[in-house]
Amino acid sequence: MSELSVNHLLGIKYLTQRDIQLIFETADHFKEVINRPIKKVPSLRDITIANLFFENSTRTKLSFELAEKRLSADVINFSASQSSVKKGETLIDTVNNILSMKVDMVVMRHPNPGAGVFLSRHVKASIINAGDGAHEHPTQALLDSYSIREKLGEVEGKKVVIVGDILHSRVALSNIFALQKQGAEIMVCGPKTLIPKYIDKLGVKVETDLRKALNWCDVANMLRVQNERMDISYFPTAREYTQQFGVNKELLDSLDKKITIMHPGPINRGVEITSDVADSKQSIILEQVQNGVAVRMAVIYLLASKIKQ
Repeated sequence: MSELSVNHLLGIKYLTQRDIQLIFETADHFKEVINRPIKKVPSLRDITIANLFFENSTRTKLSFELAEKRLSADVINFSASQSSVKKGETLIDTVNNILSMKVDMVVMRHPNPGAGVFLSRHVKASIINAGDGAHEHPTQALLDSYSIREKLGEVEGKKVVIVGDILHSRVALSNIFALQKQGAEIMVCGPKTLIPKYIDKLGVKVETDLRKALNWCDVANMLRVQNERMDISYFPTAREYTQQFGVNKELLDSLDKKITIMHPGPINRGVEITSDVADSKQSIILEQVQNGVAVRMAVIYLLASKIKQ
């Protein structure tokens, strides 16, 4: 069997196109597994995984935990809010204490960009980045691409617009890297204040007119505005943002073609998309959630197979 070219999943930029293909092929197998009456496989019975979340998370944490349990791994959950981190313990000390319990793999979300890379240089366990600040969120980008592949047959040649808060979004950056490696065309759309100045260096199109962006694309990935990462106001009011960059059913139905709607969650219903769009036949938001478990199972399984060697 083929294997990944990396020992950690720190960011999409470290993966090859072949790595992404291998993850998707493995996820195809696990998607079939999780739709069986018995949803567990004994693949990782001898592997222990620690989930370290230094930032709040519901969907990603649950998805990883479910993926690990479906693979029969032993799971340790760690929450920074209830730990010695509050008493001033360093990241390396925290992780080394956990590794002394003979942990093989660490899934980590951290507010600082590059935390996973830093950790991978100092500990022996395999590291999976579950989001580092506003930098990368590789498994989200993989499940997004996997969902496009499932819906439209392939990612290559497809036109994908990422709409909303590009500036603060680790999902946007990881998606741009993943989609480019697979040959998709990418556009970003949002208020000028929420589009980073370096965006032209990434080789993506920029559009500030939402209707034009939606008429251009095959897929629209709608991002929420990340108010928790903002220390200043980037647009006048939420109402004005919704009027210019929110998608409602009327706008969707008035386009020249049927497009696919995605959202990494959590959704601010009535802000970036209305409920009738989120729940429409054009939306694959719930498919993304299901695919998230299969893709994370694939990533964990492929990295664990390298540990076993």
